[in-house]
Amino acid sequence: MDLAYIPSPSTGVLHLGPVPLRAYAFCIIIGVFVAVWIGNKRWIARGGKAGTVADIAVWAVPFGLVGGRLYHVITDYQLYFSEGEDWVDAFKIWEGGLGIWGAIALGAVGAWIGARRRGIPLPAYADAIAPGIALAQAIGRWGNWFNQELYGKETTLPWGLEISAGANREEGIYHPTFLYESLWCIGVALLVIWADRRFRMGHGRAFALYVAAYCAGRGWIEYMRVDEAHHILGLRLNVWTAIVVFVLAVAYIVISSRLRPGREEIVEPDKDKPAGDGKGAVEPKDESSAPAGDDEGEAEGEPGTARREAVTGEPDDAPANGTESAAKG
Repeated sequence: MDLAYIPSPSTGVLHLGPVPLRAYAFCIIIGVFVAVWIGNKRWIARGGKAGTVADIAVWAVPFGLVGGRLYHVITDYQLYFSEGEDWVDAFKIWEGGLGIWGAIALGAVGAWIGARRRGIPLPAYADAIAPGIALAQAIGRWGNWFNQELYGKETTLPWGLEISAGANREEGIYHPTFLYESLWCIGVALLVIWADRRFRMGHGRAFALYVAAYCAGRGWIEYMRVDEAHHILGLRLNVWTAIVVFVLAVAYIVISSRLRPGREEIVEPDKDKPAGDGKGAVEPKDESSAPAGDDEGEAEGEPGTARREAVTGEPDDAPANGTESAAKG
């Protein structure tokens, strides 16, 4: 008899009276909070302001959820629009089904809107939030464990995952691909943090590294899965997506490094600070009508002081007030 060291939960829903509390949703929410918390710390470390990451996340998260769901429904449309299926289920996001590709793509649009409103560069924001996104994915994958979904092929390994019989699944012991991806995402987060400190990555390259590293792992993990999916030339659609996105991310790192080396010096402008650090903001004065010593140079103790000494005969430390100088003269 096979022994599964990772038993699946009997249910992914806890009812608090008439209110259902779904573990899948909780995993996503916890992941979002972790991403924002880590992103905020990294943003501040790069010279940004506290709260900026959360403000932009208000735009990015809803867009990401919609994008993730759209990708899943479009690529697995047969689950909702085939004969005998209920198309209303396409809106039941709490039952699982978010495509990371769509979540990142449309989430980036939301982040762009939020960043534009704050007047900050989107690549710098993406670099700060990249490790947090990877950790959010690591946490979110445990929602699949509660829903008993996205497992791999059958296995006799001691860390096999026990799956009970249910809709669209057969009882058995399978590879815990949710766990593989969760651990991989943790590794990706650590890689990005290390590389960012070691090479001072900027202009979106830390984010591109996260994308490339995630795709490298997603490719082989996706290949192990047995859930229904579309195939192209013998490979699952998501495997092809991982390959294409990986190539694009690596190309971005190479090209960006040549065109814009280094890291951004300023990631968030200080809107409360006068233009030009306050210098040059003084309106020019009409020297023909201004009293002796009452000019801009006097503030720095050079031109105005020399003129006053020449006119009044007082030393440099004499009062600069025109009335007192006239009285002493």
